[in-house]
This record gives sequence, structure tokens and C-alpha cells, in this order.
Amino acid sequence: MEEEEYNLLKKYRDDQTFAVIGAAMAVHRELGPGFLESAYGDALEMEFEERKIPYEREKLIHIFYKGKPIKTLYKADFVCYGGLIIEMKTVETITDVHRSQLIHYLKATKIKKGLLINFKNKSLQYERFANDY
Repeated sequence: MEEEEYNLLKKYRDDQTFAVIGAAMAVHRELGPGFLESAYGDALEMEFEERKIPYEREKLIHIFYKGKPIKTLYKADFVCYGGLIIEMKTVETITDVHRSQLIHYLKATKIKKGLLINFKNKSLQYERFANDY
């Protein structure tokens, strides 16, 4: 990782990000691997409620071209605290396709922070993303 990328990620590490990771860890600890993404989403929503983490589920993301919205919409699994996009997966391995999806969400919304969380494996996997566009 280049020093510039490291500094950007360090800049966006905060209590909110850690709170969401903690909630995801609690869900994974309770359910374990093997469920559908929707089951983890429902459980994570319950955990957010319990921990009083503000969120919007399945938040529609508009894309603009020359200042006008196009017909295509994205849908983020969660947006927490109004400024942290959460994209959940249940896959063997997080790939560049999954990373690109979250990066596009960040670019489209101008939101600065994102988390890609994978519930599929024995240990919870997550990656932090920072948008400085």
C-alpha cells in the first residue's frame, strides 16, 4: 500500500467505523457463516437498533450525468451515520469486482467512508475504503 493511500485510510478511521465493525462482528459471532446475505442484513439491522447506530437500509444511490440524474440507480446495503456506506457480501473471497462496486457507490454519493463486509467464512472479513474525490 502506498503511503498516500495509507494516510487517507488512517484519516477516515473513527469511532463510527469501529462501531459498525463491532456490530458486524457480533452478528457473525452469533450466526456464524453459511446464511444468505439477507439474513445477515436483518441481523445487522437489529444490532444497529440495539446499539443505537443510525442507519438507512437499501439506500438508493442516484448517478448524475452533466448535473442530471440518469435512470440507473445503485442500492447500498446500509448507509450509517449519514456518511458510511456498508456493502455486505457472502462470498468465498472478496474480489476487485466487489471493491469496485463499493468504490462506485462512494464516488456517486461523495461519501467519504465505506466498509465491505464478508460474512461467508469462519472469520468475518472486512475492508475499509476512503473516498477523497
